[in-house]
Amino acid sequence: MDALGAFRIPTFRNYLLAKLLFVLGAQVQIAAVRWQVYSLTKDPLALAWIGLIEAIAFIAVALFGGHLADMIRPGKIILACLSILAGCSGCLLLLSGPGSFLLVSVTPIYAVIAVSGAARGILSPALFAFMTALIPPRLYASSATWSSGSWQMAAVAGPAIGGLLYGAAGPIVAYTADITLVLGAIVFAGISIRTAPEQTLHPVTEGLSERLTGGVRFVFGNQLLLGAMSLDLFAVLFGGAAAMIPLFADRLETGAQGMGFLMSAPAAGAVAMSVVLAFAPLGRRAGWVLLSATAGFGLCMIGFALSSTFVLSMVFLVCSGAMDQVSVVVRSTIMQRFTPEHMRGRVSAVNSIFVGSSNEIGAFESGLMAKILGLVPSVLFGASMTLVTVSATTAMAKKLRELDLSSPQER
Repeated sequence: MDALGAFRIPTFRNYLLAKLLFVLGAQVQIAAVRWQVYSLTKDPLALAWIGLIEAIAFIAVALFGGHLADMIRPGKIILACLSILAGCSGCLLLLSGPGSFLLVSVTPIYAVIAVSGAARGILSPALFAFMTALIPPRLYASSATWSSGSWQMAAVAGPAIGGLLYGAAGPIVAYTADITLVLGAIVFAGISIRTAPEQTLHPVTEGLSERLTGGVRFVFGNQLLLGAMSLDLFAVLFGGAAAMIPLFADRLETGAQGMGFLMSAPAAGAVAMSVVLAFAPLGRRAGWVLLSATAGFGLCMIGFALSSTFVLSMVFLVCSGAMDQVSVVVRSTIMQRFTPEHMRGRVSAVNSIFVGSSNEIGAFESGLMAKILGLVPSVLFGASMTLVTVSATTAMAKKLRELDLSSPQER
């Protein structure tokens, strides 16, 4: 694979920069929101509600977002959704000012998060459809690695910046930085859209209900896609502990700044793995590597739960991010290779539901279990369920076990 192939395309580079700035702003925002809510409530369940509310809004519109991405130019959708997200950031800024409702309730934050989740549910399929149209099929693996790597780079810096800004200057400065980054994303997205090749829109022959469910039917009829998405869904749903990091930061006595670095650690590992995969792509045993990496993710979360020092906690989180990145790249490459052009948006929407469910509903599950079992036992339970998921997938998904990414096969 040409490691730099996709990156050499100017329009793709502008797309990457827009995505980098957007995700950076989103990560600054979530770090600020989590610490703000935890500071006001001291309740792990209050943190869990952030993830659940965003997930419900995201999932509610995701299939319609996929339908839109296959019906109209994805670039128009991208600009509209980024504008809405900038507005959400502005609302959080206003809510954090003197005399705001947050003095007595965090409910307004939840309302803004719901709108933001819906905007992301429409945006995600459009981003995938737009990106895939920018590059030739032989560069799909390269584009998947660069796209995921840009996301992870932002996820490294974003929480750290958000935690540092919040800890040093409070929520107003953190949310101002968030708005600035999203506005920058709008600028570079506009440049990429203006220089992008004209995309083919296929004639519509199905009814609305058939189109909305078309992506679901396609995914459930493809063992490779279903296996990769399900593995990510259940592994991260049970094994992730990102939403509880403010509690671990409090336990380790690191404050908002330490929380930001802990939140950045998994993404740092993912960036490192992106570099490895760019220059040493997965080959004939890609399926076994994927399953092994997911098991490694579960083991890392067990180590993180048991750690009593900041440095060791960082190490386990970095390693967990590296393991998870293998799943991200494999799943994205499978989607690009085996999804028909006229279904990219809808299949991406189904993937977004799987991923959104695992991350956001997983955040709620983490908070709920922490409330019931206690912080450390809840993470140990979830990580153990991740290992059970890997064992079940290995036994049931033969095509995923035998996945071969060494040949540049087409869809």
